[in-house]
Amino acid sequence: MKGYVKIFTYGCQMNDLDSLKMYSILSRNDWEPTVDTEQADIIILNTCSVRQKAYEKAMSNLGRLRKYKAGKPSLIIVFAGCVAQQEGLDIKARMPHVDIVLGTHQLHRINESILYVQEKKSTYVNTDFIDYISSMDVIPDKAFMVPGHRAYINIMQGCNNFCTYCIVPYVRGREISRDYKNILNEIDSHASSGVKEVFLLGQNVNSYNGGITFPELLKRINAIQGIERIRFTTSHPKDMSDSLIEAFGTLDKLCNHIHLPFQSGSNRVLKAMNRHYTRQSYFSLIERLRRSRPDMAFSADVMVGFPGETEDDYQQTIDLISEVRYDVLFSFKYSVRPGTKAAEWPDDISTEDKKQRLARLQDLQKTIMLENYQNRIGKIYDILVDGISSKHPDQVHGRTTQNTIVNFKGSPLLIGTTVKVCTTLANPNTFTGQMLK
Repeated sequence: MKGYVKIFTYGCQMNDLDSLKMYSILSRNDWEPTVDTEQADIIILNTCSVRQKAYEKAMSNLGRLRKYKAGKPSLIIVFAGCVAQQEGLDIKARMPHVDIVLGTHQLHRINESILYVQEKKSTYVNTDFIDYISSMDVIPDKAFMVPGHRAYINIMQGCNNFCTYCIVPYVRGREISRDYKNILNEIDSHASSGVKEVFLLGQNVNSYNGGITFPELLKRINAIQGIERIRFTTSHPKDMSDSLIEAFGTLDKLCNHIHLPFQSGSNRVLKAMNRHYTRQSYFSLIERLRRSRPDMAFSADVMVGFPGETEDDYQQTIDLISEVRYDVLFSFKYSVRPGTKAAEWPDDISTEDKKQRLARLQDLQKTIMLENYQNRIGKIYDILVDGISSKHPDQVHGRTTQNTIVNFKGSPLLIGTTVKVCTTLANPNTFTGQMLK
């Protein structure tokens, strides 16, 4: 063993997967993971710049690491991911204790960058975009997958949409799709080691173009023996094809849940955001998905306080939420992302107005979610058991195919198995249930 490594991860599921891959790559050079910051010989911050809160957390933590570097000069600090891509060499000027800066296309170079720093005693910076991202084909070691029955799979990275508020095309690059044969081989490998659920990841999965279409990829995954559930995120409404909608009604392993961001319910705001759909076309998608799969559950992203958003625009967003009735809604206040088109416009909605609009929206969503859950009390669901409850050691928890969490009394031996559970109580974010014999 060469030493210990700790990775701090910020942001989305794709960053979580990137961190698992870096742990796996590092383990091949005999680096061992640790949760103890003081024990670590390498500390990696895998950053996200899409949301202001994730950005601020990463920068704050990076500042705190200065004292660890001062007390342990051999400590190697790696700044990776979206913020690293955005800041590049500038981060070294602001934070001299950083040793390595790795952009979103260069995570596969983590071992060679560490060797470079150790041998050259110099900073390593690489934020180049490349034609194919090698890390997409890195399969995380089973030891780092928790729970072990679920695997997250990169199928594409980057985005070509250039929504006016979004930094993704600038920090993740243009869309690059992974070859479908590599994806299927990885899933075959996971299935043979006991994985039952695969979660396909990408900034815009339904524009996947890795040799076959996205619906065809889903069809082929559906045929893999041992895989019981298929999920994916994130989808763009403008790329929801008829064949993808049809897949929810024909593929038995494709879960009856979709994350379909809408961002705003106002056509005027959607046009300013460069989203390429209208509230009417979004409603049509929801209706068609429900026709294909009547028990479909929906989650989404929404933003308040976009430049120029009026109270009427905001009310149209509220009306859309009331109509669709999401199970989960990830809601945010607009914040300026440097380099985006919207950053050139006045941020003309006050902080207080953004805060109030967000609070009203979240209060509505809490009511809708609880009502949705209450309507499912007494129903029986297949639950894939994920782990032991953190609050109740005699309980385990798992997910329905609609992606809702259910806690119920059961043995840890159930983890990784699918059992039938009747829901008995609706909580603010979860169910309580009773396992059927």
